[in-house]
Amino acid sequence: MQTSQSKTSFEKQHRILVMDDEDHIRIITKKILEKFNYIVELAKDGEDAISQYKKLLKNNTPAHMVIMDLTVPGGMGGKKASKIILDLDPKAKIVISSGYSNDPIMTNYKDYGLKGIILKPYRMEELKTAIQDILEKNI
Repeated sequence: MQTSQSKTSFEKQHRILVMDDEDHIRIITKKILEKFNYIVELAKDGEDAISQYKKLLKNNTPAHMVIMDLTVPGGMGGKKASKIILDLDPKAKIVISSGYSNDPIMTNYKDYGLKGIILKPYRMEELKTAIQDILEKNI
């Protein structure tokens, strides 16, 4: 008996760079995304995310998507870091993540060159669906 194992594009391995200042959020997000067969790179703040993104580009293993925490107390958050990454790579697929929805970037994300938003706290299926939708629309 043969089984069909055709994969749609969102089931192929994609590399996702996750930036969040909270260790436990990075770890949980990594575990969730790896469960869905994504390759996950982690960054603790905007500077780290920019450095990681540059390294991935240089190694010809680019991130297919970047999930950026909007605010990082005492450090560079997703708003500034996403602008710098988009200057480096205008085709970057960046999503802003936040537990707060009152920042204008959350409602007008396209004005900032972003592909979407993901609200915290993450729910596994919602996170999976949001990522799949963005990867499918923007491959």
